[in-house]
Amino acid sequence: MWFKNLIVYRLKSNWTIEADNLEKKLSRQPLQPCGSFEMETRGWICPQSEGPFLHTLNGQWLLALGVDQKLLPASVIRQVTQERAAEIARKQAHSIGRKQMRDIREQVARELMPRALSRRRTTWAWIDPAHKWLVVDAAGDAKAEQLLETLRRADLDFPLKRLETQRSPASAMTHWLSAGNLSADFTIDQDLELRSSDENKATVRYVRHALEGKEIRDHIATGKSATRLALTWKDRISFVLTEQLQIKRLAFLDILKQEPGTQTEDEHEQFDIDFALMTGELALFLADLVKALGGEKLHEDRALAATA
Repeated sequence: MWFKNLIVYRLKSNWTIEADNLEKKLSRQPLQPCGSFEMETRGWICPQSEGPFLHTLNGQWLLALGVDQKLLPASVIRQVTQERAAEIARKQAHSIGRKQMRDIREQVARELMPRALSRRRTTWAWIDPAHKWLVVDAAGDAKAEQLLETLRRADLDFPLKRLETQRSPASAMTHWLSAGNLSADFTIDQDLELRSSDENKATVRYVRHALEGKEIRDHIATGKSATRLALTWKDRISFVLTEQLQIKRLAFLDILKQEPGTQTEDEHEQFDIDFALMTGELALFLADLVKALGGEKLHEDRALAATA
């Protein structure tokens, strides 16, 4: 359940929904196994092994999208198609045409689909209704949008926007590297990607490399900007920040998981402890990150709320 990547959204300031109402709507759209001729199904699963579809604790909500996907490798389809095409060509005494080959491939895929194995993937989302955060544990926009689309299908109105800051992550990261002017809450680690803004998009990557040297500043002086930078927050969370304000390779450091009283033999109690620890740390972390990026860019509804 510990999140590994963050895509962060802001809910509109006037958004409101009761936890019971959300749970009822999620329960009407549970995950169903793939049918014989389905390649993928999506639906909500219980965040714990049993219980409600919406896990609530201390005003924080957790939901889990389950995706069942059949594994039908293209190489298998191609091999069976070629074997069948060869047999048909032998019987009809002439080569297979393009349309006929396409028909054979589609028929083979339909025949193999019921025998394909399924795998399940879970995408987690955390909602902080008081502070209007919705955070998806996804490495890319596609999986995050898949979760949001499934929420909309459940007849749920989630008016939200991607988190935007006054200062772009690329500009801030480049400045931190060149000037060393970084908030005391954060330290620069040893992974970096720099990319030029010209049409060539020349890219330089550093992995486990000291980033304080003249070489880095020289790259920046020639017009390259930071597109990915590894950072650590207060020695408690390490992560990689991207130019799209995605947070990747999120790791809660050992000091967090070894807090006194955070271990228990009861599985459900441990789940609650972990969830409380994670959301508590992430709320503080996100606030500090937004501050380091110049504050949040307020859209009209939030600007009005801030001045009310």
